[in-house]
Amino acid sequence: MLLEKVIFNLLAFSLFIIVFFKIIRRNDTNYIFLLILQALGITISFFEISIKMDANLLIKAIRYMLSIFLPVAIIVMEFTGVNFSEFVSVILAKVLFLFGDTKAAKAILVKLVTKYPNSYLGHQNLGKIYEYEGGMRRAIDEYVAAVDIKKNDYDSYYKIASLLKELGKKDEAIEMLDNLVKNKPDYYEGSCLLGDLLCEQERFKEAANVYQSALKYKPDDFELYYNLGIVYTRLSDFQLAKEMYEKAAEINHRLYGAHYSLGQIALIEKDLDAAEGHFENSLYGELEAMSYYQLAKICALKGEKDKAINFINKAIELEPKLLKIAAKDRAFKDIREYITVSVDMNEKAEKVHEEESDEIKNVQDKKTHILKREERAAQIFLEETNNLIDEISENTDNKDQEKVKELEEREPKRSSMIIDTERLKRLEEIDNREEQEKENEKVETDE
Repeated sequence: MLLEKVIFNLLAFSLFIIVFFKIIRRNDTNYIFLLILQALGITISFFEISIKMDANLLIKAIRYMLSIFLPVAIIVMEFTGVNFSEFVSVILAKVLFLFGDTKAAKAILVKLVTKYPNSYLGHQNLGKIYEYEGGMRRAIDEYVAAVDIKKNDYDSYYKIASLLKELGKKDEAIEMLDNLVKNKPDYYEGSCLLGDLLCEQERFKEAANVYQSALKYKPDDFELYYNLGIVYTRLSDFQLAKEMYEKAAEINHRLYGAHYSLGQIALIEKDLDAAEGHFENSLYGELEAMSYYQLAKICALKGEKDKAINFINKAIELEPKLLKIAAKDRAFKDIREYITVSVDMNEKAEKVHEEESDEIKNVQDKKTHILKREERAAQIFLEETNNLIDEISENTDNKDQEKVKELEEREPKRSSMIIDTERLKRLEEIDNREEQEKENEKVETDE
């Protein structure tokens, strides 16, 4: 047993000296903790020898663990390229961050990257802390440093692009994301953000290509199909948009926006029964009022007067502002006198606004990749297309309608361009009208 203790002490001292010289060579105090543990194991051994005690198995395991196995494991770990000091600093910083002491965690990581500029984990975790604190530019610098050290750190690459977007540098963000999805085409988050940014710049064809590529790796993702529906809507390719919305709704039957857009496309195709079915399926949340409004129009066109009256009144009760729109809508010319509103307009408007705000917040709280801003723009696009078609139909006699039909068959692109031009004019009018209404409401409030 004495021989075993002599061999143990020789090994323990040798490892102690190796670790001690690491401290001197690297001037790194993180190794002191390891030295203390080794010294504790050696002290236990000397105590056994001094009192001539034959320790039990547990005591032997502890001193071997502290003085032999732990330092050997660290030496092997560093031999494979892992920096023990980096490992300890990052773990300690993460624990401090978890308990809310971001200042101390940041100080540890700053010290680490100052001493070891090539510390990948140091830069990456420091970037996370700066991002958490709102220091986006500093966070970008740290993520860039992490990517420079580890070229395949796609998560940091994505973080850089996200932060550039927040800073308003969207062209740079697009360039970063374009490189990201080229190097890692299955990076779903990157594809979604790239598509979103391209749509914001109205580069819809490029966005469609991005979403189509992403579908190769997530073929059952309803959000990708829905976004493609939105993109093809904005490209006026209603057939492809319809296919995408149908696929999205098939995967997620609670995707009410898809049903609403399908209802609008069915109206363009003059398929009133299909449109009615889709609008019934979209009776939910922020779409409920508009869905009732569209159902009222369909029933009015079908001559179902009682149903039309019921639906239009429900729509107006949910959204009082629809009263002004319905008053000008030719579809309701025969039932305008039956339109009634049994609630106080201002009180109801305020209540609806609160409900919508809560719903928007719920949508934002739930992580989603659906293009929320473009979603409503696409719905308005379809609504205005239908309104424009209705106006053309009413203002054109039979002979002219035949000419329009002939033009559509002969020169579909030219016909589409004419409609698009008129639609843009209408959209501008709506934007101007909404801005004017807001100004009027503000003036009334001030008074």
